[in-house]
This record gives sequence, structure tokens and C-alpha cells, in this order.
Amino acid sequence: MHQLIDSHCHWDHPRLQSLQPDLWQSCLDHGVTQLVVPATQASYFQRQIKLCQQNPHWHLALGLHPYFCNAHESSHLQLLHETIEAHQPIAVGEIGLDFHLDMSLKGFTQAEQEICLLAQLDLAQQHSLPVIVHCRKANDRLAQLLRRHAFAEGGIVHAFSGSQQQALAFTKLGFKIGLGGTLTYDRAQAIKRLAIALPLADIVLETDAPDMPMAGSDRALPNRPDYFPRVLQQLATIRPESIEQIAQQTYVNTQQVLRLG
Repeated sequence: MHQLIDSHCHWDHPRLQSLQPDLWQSCLDHGVTQLVVPATQASYFQRQIKLCQQNPHWHLALGLHPYFCNAHESSHLQLLHETIEAHQPIAVGEIGLDFHLDMSLKGFTQAEQEICLLAQLDLAQQHSLPVIVHCRKANDRLAQLLRRHAFAEGGIVHAFSGSQQQALAFTKLGFKIGLGGTLTYDRAQAIKRLAIALPLADIVLETDAPDMPMAGSDRALPNRPDYFPRVLQQLATIRPESIEQIAQQTYVNTQQVLRLG
């Protein structure tokens, strides 16, 4: 069985931890041997750290998610810096831009998101770490900021939803394109066309568990990292490579961009 890395799983989320230890055993049974565990808010850093210390194959990433800007304080950036130094995560994330909703209704602006993003890019560059990026309705702006910042550490644009041209802008900057459960939906023709057009060397796979439910699943239940093979199988149905080739290459891609081995 090929080894698989879920490149984006909120493993510390209570909806997943309530299923332990059976869920991790199921992951192993399905070939999912490593998880990348990104952060969302400073208040959860310690929960994540304690969890990831339990298993060297649960890889810690630390960052401040744009969707929760109203929960972030200026002191959290200093805390992030100190926590990075103390615990040596593999990446800074989950960071980024979310212009999908009117964030002013949540008490912050797009400009404030950008300030938070740029501060975290500074931290990533300072610590020579890649980033894990959340981006909704902001692909062009994010690429522009990365270029302007001369960010050189690369990373992953997770749960990518954009055009082939936008994806190319990120891969030119050293990023991989994260694809997940969206591929399992018949209606997701645009993302499937992108998944076919991209070089396999530019793709990493993810579940975004417990979020991003897959087609046919009960939305009342959490998405799970042991469902990862469904993403792999779906990609194999639309690309020319064998499932073994896709599994091996996307595994290598994740290892390379996050410097896991």
C-alpha cells in the first residue's frame, strides 16, 4: 500500500479527537501515515502542540487564520513568534486572505487581513519556513502580495479554487496547489479541469477535515482524514497517471514543499 500524507487536517478539532484512537488506526489502515495539522487561532496553539507531540507523524503548523481576524490581537503575533521559536513547526499556517464574505460584518476589513498576512509572511521568512495559505476570492491579490513581499519560502495554497492562470502564478512562486474533497463532486467541473491541466508535480492532496465534506457523505458528520483515499481515487479517474504514480508523486510533493524528509 502506498503511503499518503494528508496535507491539511485540523486534527486537533474536538470532532476528530472524539473519534480517537479508532480514527488514527483507520487512517493507518487506509494508508494515511502522516497528517499536516495547521492552526487557526492563538487560543488553540497549546492544544495543537500537546497533540502533535504525541506522534512524530502529526506535523505541527502554526498561524492565524484570516477568517478569525476579529479574535486575533496584536499580542498574538508576538506569541506566534515565540511559539515558533519554542516548538519549531514545519510551516506557518493557516494564514491568508478571505474575501468571500463581507468581513466588515465580523468587525474587520480586507486591509486588516492583509496586515495580518504580511506580518506572518515576515515571521515565516525570518524562520525560513514555508506557509500554508487559505485563499478565497483573493487569488490575484494574494499572488501580488507574495511577489511584492519577495516571499521565497514557498508553501501550499490549500483548497485551491481558481483558474489555471492563477494557479500558475502561485507555482511560479514555489507553491503547490492543494486539492481535496471538491474533486468528488460531479458539479465541480472547473476544479477537475484544473486538476487535469496542472503538472502532477504541482499538486498536493488534502481532506481539510473535519470541514469540506465529500460527495455523498452525511453533512451532519465530520469529514475525516481516513477518507483521503477518495480524493486520490477521484484524481486518478481523471488524470492519465496510475493511482500508484499519483499517490507517490503527491506524497513526494508534500514532503518537498514542507521539507519533511
